[in-house]
Amino acid sequence: MIPKVVIFDLGKVLVDFDYGIAARRIAARSDLPSTEIEALIGQSDLIVDYELGRLGRRGFFERICQATGFRGTIDEFGEYFADIFTAIPPMIELHAGLHRRGIQTYIFSNTNDLAIEHVRRNFPFFRDFDGYIFSYEVKAMKPAAKIYEALEKRAGRHGADILYLDDRPENVAAGAARGWRTVLHETPEKSCAVLAEMIRQ
Repeated sequence: MIPKVVIFDLGKVLVDFDYGIAARRIAARSDLPSTEIEALIGQSDLIVDYELGRLGRRGFFERICQATGFRGTIDEFGEYFADIFTAIPPMIELHAGLHRRGIQTYIFSNTNDLAIEHVRRNFPFFRDFDGYIFSYEVKAMKPAAKIYEALEKRAGRHGADILYLDDRPENVAAGAARGWRTVLHETPEKSCAVLAEMIRQ
């Protein structure tokens, strides 16, 4: 059965990212080394609060300044923090092929408003999706059930109508538990091969 909706995670699936890029730029105007800043913006409770929508952009910036001594404006910080992405061309072309065939597609991501603003402005493929579910808007992060429910409601689809690609096993497992068809994204070649088989039917 050809899926009615194909759901893509964003980071490490459609675009790669490296928090080290941001950490080095922020560190150049801060009191902490880049290694500590990378942990702060990539793995701490602070980034979780931001991506859960508990902290807004200014609140996140102010907490970063308190923690690092960053000497710059919020706009400068936003540029440093968000400019960490590179496209993954085979996956973008995979999506383009689905779009041309009229198959609905969604982006489904644990993320924040600075990152999405940057990707929307700099990656033209981003505008060609039928919908978007972001953790900071839903105030829930994968693999919590609430964000999957939000996706189903927005798409108007459930169970096997949905095909979901994500690079995190726990996120894929949560989709599979809802009856979604799932692909654990490991390489573009593997994911493209699986999709080609499914939509050839």
